[in-house]
Amino acid sequence: MFISEAIASQGSVAMQNGSMSGFFIQMILVFAIFYFILIRPQQKKMKEHENMLNAIQPKDEVITGGGIKAKVVKADAETLTVEIAKGVEVVVTRSSIREVISDKK
Repeated sequence: MFISEAIASQGSVAMQNGSMSGFFIQMILVFAIFYFILIRPQQKKMKEHENMLNAIQPKDEVITGGGIKAKVVKADAETLTVEIAKGVEVVVTRSSIREVISDKK
């Protein structure tokens, strides 16, 4: 009777170790799925947007984050001077630009 209890206790320890390794494998798979479905595409999109912001030059037409269509008059490192109407110029940050539309025409 004592021998069977000892064997049973060793078996339960082995099953616990096996289930823990299975748990870790499942967690790694879940993280990999999240990375390839959510994180990686978002990083790619952010990099493309940053490249678009850095490529803005004067005479480009842009849409700001507030939805205002404007023409870039002057481009500095961090700011852009945009014309939203004839004679009306506004200074905005590069990060507030949502889209460049001059390439689409």
